[in-house]
Amino acid sequence: MRRLERTLLVGIGAITAATGALQVAAPAATLRPLGGDDSPTARHFFGTVGMFMTCTGGVLLARPDEPAVVLMTAVQKVGASAGVGLAVRRGLLSRLALAVAVFDFLSGLLALDYWRRLRR
Repeated sequence: MRRLERTLLVGIGAITAATGALQVAAPAATLRPLGGDDSPTARHFFGTVGMFMTCTGGVLLARPDEPAVVLMTAVQKVGASAGVGLAVRRGLLSRLALAVAVFDFLSGLLALDYWRRLRR
């Protein structure tokens, strides 16, 4: 089970880094499908969030067996899911963004479980 969780987390790290890099490079193209405001300010901050996603995913790819990295990834994923869910509730993003929130939440739970296994 630990090997499967590690493999899944490495994949999640790759997805997170890639989608974050896409947000940095083309924030409007990634923000529009989620129903977000397409203002210069929103694009700027969405791109900034993408930069942090790229860093988080990249660190997870580089150090998937480092407990502190896995724990901070879990915190980032659960926090991101809460932030996206709140944005949907406030009408800032469409319900489609809930798919992102669910992916991040489940990724965070997986990371927490893997972190627990690493500490044994």
